[in-house]
Amino acid sequence: MAEAAPKISFVSLGCPKALVDSERIITHLRAEGYELTRTHEGADLVIVNTCGFLDSAKAESLEAIGDAMAKNGKVIVTGCMGAEPGEIRGRFPGVLAITGPQQYESVLGAVHEAAPPAHDPFVDLVPPQGIKLTPRHYAYLKISEGCNNRCTFCIIPKLRGDLVSRPAADVLREAERLVRAGVKELLVISQDTSAYGLDLKYAASPWRDRAVSARFYDLAKELGELGAWTRLHYVYPYPHVDEVIPLMADGLVLPYLDIPFQHAAPNVLKAMRRPAHQEKTLERIRRWRDTCPDLAIRSTFIVGFPGETDEDFEFLLAWLKEAKLDRVGCFRYEAVKGAPANDIAAPVPDELKDERWHRFMKTQAAVSAQRLKTKVGRRIPVIIDEPGATVAKGRSKWDAPEIDGNVYVASRRPLRVGDIVTVKIERSDDYDLHGIAV
Repeated sequence: MAEAAPKISFVSLGCPKALVDSERIITHLRAEGYELTRTHEGADLVIVNTCGFLDSAKAESLEAIGDAMAKNGKVIVTGCMGAEPGEIRGRFPGVLAITGPQQYESVLGAVHEAAPPAHDPFVDLVPPQGIKLTPRHYAYLKISEGCNNRCTFCIIPKLRGDLVSRPAADVLREAERLVRAGVKELLVISQDTSAYGLDLKYAASPWRDRAVSARFYDLAKELGELGAWTRLHYVYPYPHVDEVIPLMADGLVLPYLDIPFQHAAPNVLKAMRRPAHQEKTLERIRRWRDTCPDLAIRSTFIVGFPGETDEDFEFLLAWLKEAKLDRVGCFRYEAVKGAPANDIAAPVPDELKDERWHRFMKTQAAVSAQRLKTKVGRRIPVIIDEPGATVAKGRSKWDAPEIDGNVYVASRRPLRVGDIVTVKIERSDDYDLHGIAV
């Protein structure tokens, strides 16, 4: 009779890149016979994958560790916050082990020591695509680790190191496994997707009957050939990104770019040390839309960066109105321990940050609403995320899961999760579309 498998409770915090790390750890654990449980109570141990980018994220991570310690007591900590373990050890000296991001072997070693596996090869099966923490119909596809940029507000390179790209064939093999398993949408992620392959000198690797270079364009083209929606995240507006826009116009890659502009005022961008900030981005956006009129651009911005003046902020608002981005998120600047930005200039008062944030969001809401109105009357493909008795919730090709808007679909026939259906758009509001399945 097989020995009872140890039970692991897992908490995954932070960005999609951390979620992929969690999926890799869980895939290894399941392959070794471990069971996953949803509750800390009764588990043999708890793993907490932390985020350490902002102080608020650190606070959430520490709270999760504290909860796990209180409910279980046997806790292993990994992830970005684990790269600087002093604060964790100071608060929770009883944690079993602390490892940094991407240190899968160290995590597994700590698990083996605390709760040795009871592997039964006759019952422990892992699907070829690995264990996913996302719904079955979409998956994050991480193409590289780390980052070569040195933005003054960011400590990601300190936590995750410099850019390390995966060979193109490795990425494509993983993508193919996912699509075969039923994934309908691949969300390509990294810290800087457009820098992919730079560290490899764009070396080619064998894929099917050909060699594929580790280049942004080549990888995007090959992914688009797999038959799933391919969505590109965390792209910087380097000149070579222009090459990918025709792939979007041809329907091979989704007409969607997630570009973290962060600001528009030259003085602030220079202080942030943003890559490609010197480019004339408005002109580039216009050219992209000339090539692919359906292109949607989402972005994130920071208001209240140290030294941001009223003039800088007004410049940003004017830029927003002209750029007409489809989806935008905005954050009030939050000092990150160890980030050079903290010493650039005097901090912007919290009340002024709040005021600027509200003005920014009001300005962008009007832009987003106007962009959505242009979709009314069109028939568009929609991927279903949540079925409903009469109205299902899905997303268009212009919307990424959890961060963008939704399409609410009325249908006489039942719609299932992962279905891609044609929807006639009948109306829009500030953030969402509403239509009927046809």
